[in-house]
Amino acid sequence: MAKGKRYDGQPKLNIKKVIATALIFAFIVMLIVLAIILSKDKDKKTEEKNVALTYKTVYTNGKWGVINSKGESVISPTYNDMIIIPDEAKNLFICQENVDTDTEKYNSIAINDKSEKQFTAYENIESIENIDKDGKLFFFDNTLKVSKNGKYGLINFNGKELLATEYETIEPIKFLKNSLITTKDGKKGLVDNSGNVIIENKFEEIEALTDKYENGYIVKDNNGKYGVINYNKKQILECKYNEIKHVAGNDKYVVTEDNNLNLIDADGNILLINKFEDVISIDNENLIIKKGNSYGVMNTGGEIKIDTEYESLKYLFDGNYIAEKDSKYGIIDINNKEIIDFQYNDIDYMSEEGFIEAEDDEGKTNILNNQFEIKCKGIVSEINSKYDYIKLRENGEYKYYNFKLEQKNPQDIFPANTLYLSKENGKYGFVNKKGIVIVNYIFDDATEQNDYGYAAVKKDGKWGAIDSKGEIVTEPKYKLDLNPLISFIGRWHIAPDLNANYYTDIDE
Repeated sequence: MAKGKRYDGQPKLNIKKVIATALIFAFIVMLIVLAIILSKDKDKKTEEKNVALTYKTVYTNGKWGVINSKGESVISPTYNDMIIIPDEAKNLFICQENVDTDTEKYNSIAINDKSEKQFTAYENIESIENIDKDGKLFFFDNTLKVSKNGKYGLINFNGKELLATEYETIEPIKFLKNSLITTKDGKKGLVDNSGNVIIENKFEEIEALTDKYENGYIVKDNNGKYGVINYNKKQILECKYNEIKHVAGNDKYVVTEDNNLNLIDADGNILLINKFEDVISIDNENLIIKKGNSYGVMNTGGEIKIDTEYESLKYLFDGNYIAEKDSKYGIIDINNKEIIDFQYNDIDYMSEEGFIEAEDDEGKTNILNNQFEIKCKGIVSEINSKYDYIKLRENGEYKYYNFKLEQKNPQDIFPANTLYLSKENGKYGFVNKKGIVIVNYIFDDATEQNDYGYAAVKKDGKWGAIDSKGEIVTEPKYKLDLNPLISFIGRWHIAPDLNANYYTDIDE
């Protein structure tokens, strides 16, 4: 019986199946390779940083305008005078028009991002500016001063009236964020930034007792006598004193009465009479006193705790003091024991942040904790209370510390950033969150990405900027040697005067 063809002779190779199998295998390999390549390319890509929309004043070619945090033009630079932005998160800008340079008169108006005038019922709309105890400019929150028929009042940023336009003047008290002195019928009063009346208009003068509104206000009556009213509208000291010193603490005050310089309590009881020439501060039960040009410490019972032997004294915490002797600074305790010897050019306590700065002869700053331990040392580039970090330059490298003085990686400090500064072989570049190089190491210097998604880069002595994807948006062309801070929004860099708080495209 004949065999079937499939068994006829030796088995034969099926060429078509082999080719098909090889093609499938090659295709699979190609897919794997492509997946690897795409994966690597994906790792090298970075997302655009999510940036909150805010506004900044800009200056170019002698004119002022406004941009947003993306670098887009909001108000074209056409104004001759600086545009004020009272709140960078608000679409509200204060401008000047009808300026008469001879008489120095002008109209102050409010506009939005479409250049539409706001609050047109008023003749003038002004932001309320002040400075803090460090000399930094700030604006009152959600409060504008307005005028009508020559009288002043207050509105909020939505135009709601906070205080009727019936005052001759409204002016802030230096250093305080929520206190405004009003004048009505020639008499002084006080309101807060919500328009609440704290002190009626019946005094000749009103001053802050200290740089903290909680300590109250010194008032002067028609008879030229001084008293104290607190923020809760209560008269603490009646108006019977010839002078009240700008110090307070533990409900105690320093006053002049009948040619005597006295320490009194809130009930007016005299605790000390003529025991000192002057008092600088009251801290718990101790006073920093002055004799001639020297300083010491006395307690409220009149006992000298530290002789007046120092060139300056400043209360630190827990019975410790920053002291100056022979033009050098150290730290002593209430028993006049040296805690830190007198070796520093300056010492400052960052009370809100909770650490001590001590500047040495090399121009470097030692950062100490509350146990007076040196935790880090270098040139302080930035102290940022928004993100709670200290930026130090140590041995040519930037390092970050939180306010507990623990060293942190930039990824810990700036988790929302898309790029992070990296250094290799003396050059700077940028990596993404996975540590993959996005911007090659070609720059002489650079900064971390800022809140607006831009990082500054320096090459051949000139500064420029990259965006949050690592792409050059401004070629390095600005010298900026006078700038204490280098920061960009697109083509705009922050001006040398940080207090002015504007951006420009002008080189030095």
